[in-house]
Amino acid sequence: MVQAKNKRQMLLKAGFIGLFLICLIGFAWRLGRTEKTELLSNEGRTFEKARVVSILEDNLTSEGTRAGYQTVEVEILTGEHKGETLEATSSSSYLYGANCTVGLRVIVIISESSDYRTVSVYNYDRGNQLYAIILFFLVVLGLIGGRKGWKSGLGLVFTFACIIFLFIPMVYRGYSPIQSAAFLVVLVTVVSMLLIDGWTVKAICAMAGTILGVCIAAVCAELFGRFAHLSGYNVSDIEDLIYIGEMTDIRIGELMFAGILISALGAVMDVAMSVASTVNEIHEKTPSLSRKELFLSGIHVGRDMMGTCPTP
Repeated sequence: MVQAKNKRQMLLKAGFIGLFLICLIGFAWRLGRTEKTELLSNEGRTFEKARVVSILEDNLTSEGTRAGYQTVEVEILTGEHKGETLEATSSSSYLYGANCTVGLRVIVIISESSDYRTVSVYNYDRGNQLYAIILFFLVVLGLIGGRKGWKSGLGLVFTFACIIFLFIPMVYRGYSPIQSAAFLVVLVTVVSMLLIDGWTVKAICAMAGTILGVCIAAVCAELFGRFAHLSGYNVSDIEDLIYIGEMTDIRIGELMFAGILISALGAVMDVAMSVASTVNEIHEKTPSLSRKELFLSGIHVGRDMMGTCPTP
């Protein structure tokens, strides 16, 4: 009888999770079906992955520094020219180009116009290194944190996916960035806490603390912005942002405050779960303590955590 009840609960839980994921994926798919406004024409120009096969002309000076351009041959690994070997130039600037050596993987720009084609090295191809460090981080997180570590890694992946497939499309379609960020905060907080601890009092308290803390941070940021005359346009790249705002439905002035909301999420979630977990541990070890005493214990823990905030 108990086994049958547990089985029904597991099926109900799995069904709820499946329905939630289907609705979320459907919402993200609908948001993604938005016609993109072309801000800069890339006609005749593509970015492709390539591998350096030979150095035709180096730019290494007698002093051991590099100046000017390298002329190299690269094997194109993606796109229409995949498998072809093309001649390319690589500058020695800090922003563009790369110090090419045989076997180095790079990103190249192929520009074509009529019968004229130029190939230049845009930068290093850091894809493999990026994937390796992400995989290493997730493995270490799982090995040290155990089952909860793997769930935390899944929560990080979910957060990243929500930013890419929900928050950015919502902002692009004209939704308020602040409201979109608030929706993201609530969604990520609930899912992350449920993944880590399930439907427990500790998780629910951590959810409430995180959502309330981020909302307070948002209100404080907006009030400070008003009193300090920060409109969201006080950034160095405002000309580019204004152009983007004129060409799309993005509300440029709210992006800064939306960024504050999202950036505060991780720290607030960490503090909320730490305090909730500490108070829960105290309650389990000493059930005789009253709610007032537990509350004061949480306050003391929070004050100690506040004291470490200025520490770099």
